[in-house]
Amino acid sequence: MSVPPSQPPQGPWQPAPGQPPSYVPAPGQYPAWPPPGPPKKNNALKWALGVITLIAVVAVAVAVTLTVTRGGSGGRPTDGGGSGSEIASANDTGPVAVITTEPTCSQFTQINNALAAQERNGWDKRDPSIPASGWSSEQRSQYEAVAAALRSAAGQFVPLAKQTPHRVIRELYEQTIAYKRAYADSIATYSGHDDQLIRTANGIDAALMGICEAITYGSASARSLLVAASPAPSRTAPVGDLASPSRFLTSPDAICADWVQATSQLDADTAAWRAIDSSIPATQWTPEQKDVNDNASQAMLAFADKANGLAQQTNNPIMQDFVFLAAQYQRVYAKALPTYTSADGYLSNAGMNAGGAVRAACRTVGS
Repeated sequence: MSVPPSQPPQGPWQPAPGQPPSYVPAPGQYPAWPPPGPPKKNNALKWALGVITLIAVVAVAVAVTLTVTRGGSGGRPTDGGGSGSEIASANDTGPVAVITTEPTCSQFTQINNALAAQERNGWDKRDPSIPASGWSSEQRSQYEAVAAALRSAAGQFVPLAKQTPHRVIRELYEQTIAYKRAYADSIATYSGHDDQLIRTANGIDAALMGICEAITYGSASARSLLVAASPAPSRTAPVGDLASPSRFLTSPDAICADWVQATSQLDADTAAWRAIDSSIPATQWTPEQKDVNDNASQAMLAFADKANGLAQQTNNPIMQDFVFLAAQYQRVYAKALPTYTSADGYLSNAGMNAGGAVRAACRTVGS
C-alpha cells in the first residue's frame, strides 16, 4: 500500500468552471457541493461552495491493478460497442459498493493529468459566463484548443470503458466521454449555461480520481467492510456503443429537484466540518473538533439514507448508479470518521464528486 502524504489532496465535488479535472486543492480543506453559478476564489483555497484555486497537477504515478468489490452493469452491447467478450463489465449487474481494485486507474490518471496540462492555456482562468459572441480572438483560440483536447481525452477513455470490470466505472467513463464531447460541441455557440456540461464531466473525473486514490492509499480496502453494498439496482442500462455514448440526462429527472435540495442541505450541515484541517487524524482532534466531526458524520449518514431513497425513485439506471455511488462513499467515509486518517479523505472526495456530477447534469437540463 502506498503511504499517503501528510496532507493529502482533498478533492471537491467537482472543479469550478475553468479548472482542469485533475488538481490538488489546498491541504486541510474538505469538499462541498458546488453552487449553481460561477464559483468564487478565496485565500483559503477552498472547494467549499464551489471555490477552487488551480494548483499544479500532481501526477499519481501508481502502477496499480484495481477492481470494484461489487459494481453493477450489464445488458447486451450493440455492434458499435463491441461484443460482450470485449466489454469486461458486460455481465456486472450487482449493487454498487466501495471499489477496492480497478485496473484502469493508472491509465486514467495519465490521461487526466495530460488533459489538465492542456487546459492551462488561459482557459482555466476564463469567465465562463461570457458567451462566444463576447470572446476575443485569443479567448476563442483557448476554447477551441481545449475543445480539441477534450475530444482527444474522450477518445482515449473509450478503451478504459471496455477494460473496467465494473459497471459503474464503465458508466462514469461513458458519461465523461459524452459530456466532454457535448461541451466541445457547444463552443461555436457557447453560452454560460453550457459550462454545466464541463462541470459534469469534471465532476465525474474527480469522482474517478477519488476512487482511484482511495484504492492507492488503502482507505478503500481498509474501510470497505464498514458498509454493506447499496440496494440492488432496479435494472441496469444496456451496454451501448462505448465509442459514442449518449448523455444520461437529456431532460429533467424526477429526482433532480430533491437531489439539489439534499446536497444543499448537506453542504449547510457540514460547514463547520469543512473548516477543520483534513490532515489531522482522529487521534489528534480537540474535543471541539471531535464534536464537529461527530455531527458531520450524522449529517452524512442521513444524506446517504436520503440518497438511497432517491435512487430508488428514478427510472434512469445510470442516474441510479451514480446516486448510489455518492451515497455509498459518503456513508463509508462517515463510518470511518471515529478512526479517521488522512487517506480517508479520498472516500469523501469520490462520493461528493459523484454527487456533484449528478447535480451539474441536472442543471444542464434546467433542474
